[in-house]
Amino acid sequence: MADQHSQRKREHLRIALEEPVEFQRVSAGFERFSFVHCALPEFSLDEVETGLSLFGKALRAPIFISALTGGTAEAQEINRRLARAAQELGLAMTVGSQRAAIEDEALASTYQVRDVAPDILLFANLGAVQLNYGYGLGECRRALEMIGADGLALHLNPLQEALQPEGNTDFRGLKEKIAAVCRGLAVPVLVKEVGWGISGQVAAMLDEAGVAGFEVAGAGGTSFSAIEMHRIKDTARRRVAQAFADWGLPTVECITLVRQAAPSRLLIASGGVRSGVDVAKALALGADAAGLGLPLLKAASSSRQAVVNYLERLIHELRLAMFCTGARTITELKGRPLVAGGRWRRGAGEQGSGTPAP
Repeated sequence: MADQHSQRKREHLRIALEEPVEFQRVSAGFERFSFVHCALPEFSLDEVETGLSLFGKALRAPIFISALTGGTAEAQEINRRLARAAQELGLAMTVGSQRAAIEDEALASTYQVRDVAPDILLFANLGAVQLNYGYGLGECRRALEMIGADGLALHLNPLQEALQPEGNTDFRGLKEKIAAVCRGLAVPVLVKEVGWGISGQVAAMLDEAGVAGFEVAGAGGTSFSAIEMHRIKDTARRRVAQAFADWGLPTVECITLVRQAAPSRLLIASGGVRSGVDVAKALALGADAAGLGLPLLKAASSSRQAVVNYLERLIHELRLAMFCTGARTITELKGRPLVAGGRWRRGAGEQGSGTPAP
């Protein structure tokens, strides 16, 4: 079983790096929105502060390195490059699914990054569906302890599991089992999708379950339908996977729906985030942070410096977006209005009514 997990990890990694796996006809939706440009910010660019605190950890910017990989030698080096970059830049990170290392402890080192990233906000990661296949608090604690994590991400991936010949598709009763994990752990529990989005209805269910927050992972970035399609040898099954290549709820819709359904929970926007302007738009729409995966995976396959360069560009773009909307801080950015289809859309943090500012 462990060999099967590692082989699947290797296939996912190769396909993500070598094949066209991003959504082709569905976008994340960020291009539909524009900020109101502020021609007179009345402060210096040097005054812009992108930092914030999440779960007691200071971040230089509201950016997560989303869950990517683990379980193989190649993945080990990628994870360490990502973690070094996160440490250097003061960002957060979630490791890839740790099921392979739960099944085979020899693979734990492929996820372990605390020695190179002692200060980052770090999340462990397991599939929520595994709670129906023998996993419980013990496995969750093992995942946390394995990497010295600050919290746990449980990922939801029903379509991926359904497309995999070896997939686990019994999702019955998971809300209560997730609630039990939230009650039983002394660290925050996030729930994330893997690329098809979280709806308002699901967010409301998980809000009741007591999760600390969500990573929506909406449609518009990497399509795991496409990744699984490239793995499948059987022609008929490949066609089924291809039919779902553009399935999912676009990221911008997820942000709005999840924020409405769970207004007090952490919301990480991911799925098609490709620039610092996308990050800024996500925050103005209601997110608390933004995550991205595939671009960083490709950068990390080259070097740590490539990851740093990509992320530094994102942070710089975010700072410029804040400056040109008249927002000194992340809190102020959340109040900035957006224009969509010629109509005002008020910023997530803006209260009251009247003429949008600035």
